[in-house]
Amino acid sequence: MPTHEGQRIRLSADLGNVVVRTQNSGKVDYRVHLETDASQKDAQQLLKSFTVTSRETSDEVYLKAQTSAHSTGRLWATLYLNIPKSASLDVSTGGGNIDAGEIDGRVTLSTAGGNITASDIGGPARLDSGGGNIVARSAAGELIANTGGGHITVGSIGGNAMLRTGGGHIRVTSIQGTAHLETGGGNITLEHSGAELAAETGGGEIEIGEAAGLVRARTGGGGIRVVRMFGPTDLETSGGSIYLTQIDSAVKASTSDGGITAWFVAPAKLPGISELQCSSGDIVVHLPRELPITIDAQVQRGDEHRVIVDPAFPLKVSYGDSPKGDRTVRAEGALNGGGEILRLRTVAGNIQFVLSDMDKQSQIYKQQMSKLQQQMDQVQKMLQPQSRVLEGASGESQQGTGEGSHP
Repeated sequence: MPTHEGQRIRLSADLGNVVVRTQNSGKVDYRVHLETDASQKDAQQLLKSFTVTSRETSDEVYLKAQTSAHSTGRLWATLYLNIPKSASLDVSTGGGNIDAGEIDGRVTLSTAGGNITASDIGGPARLDSGGGNIVARSAAGELIANTGGGHITVGSIGGNAMLRTGGGHIRVTSIQGTAHLETGGGNITLEHSGAELAAETGGGEIEIGEAAGLVRARTGGGGIRVVRMFGPTDLETSGGSIYLTQIDSAVKASTSDGGITAWFVAPAKLPGISELQCSSGDIVVHLPRELPITIDAQVQRGDEHRVIVDPAFPLKVSYGDSPKGDRTVRAEGALNGGGEILRLRTVAGNIQFVLSDMDKQSQIYKQQMSKLQQQMDQVQKMLQPQSRVLEGASGESQQGTGEGSHP
């Protein structure tokens, strides 16, 4: 079918895998590959029951693939589309995988249960799967991706991002715009965040490389690691440790069952109060000698735990009684004339102030970024162009229901 500049290519299929490739000519080519079990009754009739119709309007080329509601048996379908690279694409299937090549326009891909794989997307994109994995090499604009339970793996995102999965991992190389990442229980890994970031998982780990804007991260049970942060940060975990390598802005971090390690840098912006809180873990703070900051630290159960202060920091350590009858330990002081408040609280752990070793801090920073980049290298291998065979996600129909099966 011929197309013209600016047209959208839209495909709606009851079932089946969909493979989309691009070409420079101004037309849409399509073909269908069908398979069925030759031993079943009315096998030939089942093949004939699958039809593809097409029509063109001023705005779009529309293709509809469907099987007869009265047909019974097992049918496997794969639809192949060749479209102009500059076109916009809208594909939905009731039960197979979708594999799309490089497309410059807006992209919408939806499957009731299979995997979605996309190469470079030049415009805004929305990718939805009922439960499969979602993989995209890059998206130049906004990306919205949702899956009921699979993993989400993306290279670079040039705009805003909203990525959600019911339970899989989320792994992204970089997001330039505002990002919202959410999983019901998997890990979240992001190498570079260019703007405001919100990350939440029901029980996995959160690992962030460099974050340029505000960071809010929550996990119901895993650890949180941020290698370098340039904006305000708010972190919370119910059951893991928090590790922060380079801090130059206000940070709030709390954990119910784990420790906190934080390396501050100088000169630091630190606009506002920084708070680190533990219920049953240690807090270790590495401070540069020249950092102007006001310390307010307290251990609630001072009979069993203590505050450890490097001699380089002239802090006053005092003891008292809490309303709960515990003997508290408190450390206070204004370092280098004082500055923004750093408030530390732990119920059943130690608090330690360590003179920062800049060489060691730099070494740890490089190690953490290298480790994260190695993880991302594995992700990049997944994103490389390759001959992708759609096995297993057969877009299978049984008893004429149009329900698809997938691995």
